Amino acid sequence: MAALERALAGLQRLRREIGRVVLGQDDVVDQLLIALVAGGHVLLEGAPGLGKTLLVRTVSVAAGLGFARVQFTPDLMPADVTGTMVLVRDELGGGRLEFQPGPIFTQLLLADEINRATPKTQSALLEAMQEHTVTAAGKSLPLPSPFFVLATQNPIELEGTYVLPEAQLDRFLIKIVMPLPGEEVLDAILDRTTGDGLAEPERVVSPDDVLAFQRLVREVPVASHVRRAVARFLLATHPEGESASAEVRRFVRFGVSPRGGQALLLAAKAHALLQGRFNVAVDDLRAMLRPTLRHRFQLNFEGAADPNVDAERLLERVFERTVADG
Repeated sequence: MAALERALAGLQRLRREIGRVVLGQDDVVDQLLIALVAGGHVLLEGAPGLGKTLLVRTVSVAAGLGFARVQFTPDLMPADVTGTMVLVRDELGGGRLEFQPGPIFTQLLLADEINRATPKTQSALLEAMQEHTVTAAGKSLPLPSPFFVLATQNPIELEGTYVLPEAQLDRFLIKIVMPLPGEEVLDAILDRTTGDGLAEPERVVSPDDVLAFQRLVREVPVASHVRRAVARFLLATHPEGESASAEVRRFVRFGVSPRGGQALLLAAKAHALLQGRFNVAVDDLRAMLRPTLRHRFQLNFEGAADPNVDAERLLERVFERTVADG
């Protein structure tokens, strides 16, 4: 019990420190922390200038994580991310091939504007995100631990971008949509960033603490009826399923995969811990429904063309119907 209380206190210190530097984005900070302690990766979508880079740098400093940033561009090659073999000369004039690690060999990687790179370069991240390894010269090389990828994409400038394929999207535990802050928060941001009172983050936990958080998340118990409700919900999102509603059959292209269900349950465990509880409630699932599934659930052509159909609201209706049916 003492170890659990220490871990929860450390998690709250990390939450407060990030919130002290990044103003007015409490929900975004919570979702990012949930992904970090659940051991998943984050796709962060927001317009330029909202503080995405500040958020990632603050997390790296506050958690003591090694940090690297890669600006994804159309001419970026996979080896620019993962590393490559180089010829190294020795004192006798001979040479040997030696692996030169790329920026991916870090603990927190910011993949900035990931949708500007070609699919070939985007796919270079797949193995790293799933297996936490990089293969070079036939050898599998482990990445530092913990390993956390935070990729950003700009929803406004779509010219010259490459849409992330479903297989790539599925590697992200959570997709966060970063909103524009309100008037009061904007006023505070303008005051702080144009004066001499810039807040600098401080390290409040260590990478070992982050690994301990990740182990703790997996120990959070889930009641069997809650887990069974998630299974029924997944089946109800598939248009060909027996339990699918009429609107799911009509408007949905494909439903939530088992990996999506794993993401929902794992994020719900982390959400419960962040709320100071050591058990998963239906409200935890409800809170993590949109962040974990909005990029895994697609409408078909008819649904996408109908302005009255919203994929995320449809997901919530299916979930609430499943919960109500018991």
